[in-house]
Amino acid sequence: MTRGEEADPPPATVEAVRAAAAGFPQPPVDEVIGARDVEAEERTVPGPDGAPDLAVTVLRPRHRGTPVPGLYSIHGGGMISGNRHQDTPRLVDLVARLGVVAVSVEYRLAPEHPDPAPVEDCYAGLAWMARHAPDLGVDPGRVVVMGGSAGGGLAAGVALMARDRGGPHLAGQLLLCPMLDDSNTTVSSHQYDGSGTWRREMNLLGWRALLGERAGDPTAEVSSYAAPARADDLSGLPPAFVEAGSAELFRDEDVAYASRLWATGGQAELHIWQGAFHGFDVFAPEHDLTRAALATRLSWLRRVLGL
Repeated sequence: MTRGEEADPPPATVEAVRAAAAGFPQPPVDEVIGARDVEAEERTVPGPDGAPDLAVTVLRPRHRGTPVPGLYSIHGGGMISGNRHQDTPRLVDLVARLGVVAVSVEYRLAPEHPDPAPVEDCYAGLAWMARHAPDLGVDPGRVVVMGGSAGGGLAAGVALMARDRGGPHLAGQLLLCPMLDDSNTTVSSHQYDGSGTWRREMNLLGWRALLGERAGDPTAEVSSYAAPARADDLSGLPPAFVEAGSAELFRDEDVAYASRLWATGGQAELHIWQGAFHGFDVFAPEHDLTRAALATRLSWLRRVLGL
């Protein structure tokens, strides 16, 4: 698998990134579910103190017995685009295969809502899920926070928040090509300048939208919840699954994050898929490499959730 080259210049504005994302409309949830034994429910839940309520989608098995593990999902989009429905196909598959309950959160986007709004929204949604675990049919001792790209970075930030704020308890963090480092100084962050599905200039745009002039400034005060690569202490975190492609700009920051988790004595399972580009599972769903990656994620979830 190799990354495709595009003749057109990459989007350079928030509006252009959002327009490009809108070019991939999401089918209705019922259509995604089809004949599978999964039901969907839309809910409105409390946001952070003083902030608007949040929309969440709950996906769960139609036939439930004892409480089951939960997945708390945060969508990608560079902090500036996307919505919770874009991950519905991935989540429906996991609910159907594993018999878990998944909650997908709609968080506020930058630049209209810069840091700390996105990560605080995501933490508020997780706190709601934990409080309402009995109603949702979720075992609160077996919840994994997950996300891809910006959602992976936010998932890592939420895991840090949960540690520092004394909960909710997390059984694991599933970080798929996570966006962790606002510095953009790694080798891979320069290799994919002008090529790939998520390019350097788009990444710089997303971080500037989130952090303003602080983005990339090593002397600026930036919360580790917004940019987890800045965290001084990665100890005491739940087991992590960290995945990236070898042909994407997040490769090196993701390897560094897993290495730092190991250095604290923490658990991390790291996979760098040879030749894979950013979002390869979405853009090449039938490729052998995608099948291998999906099976590996499923294996880790089964192990960390005791399934």
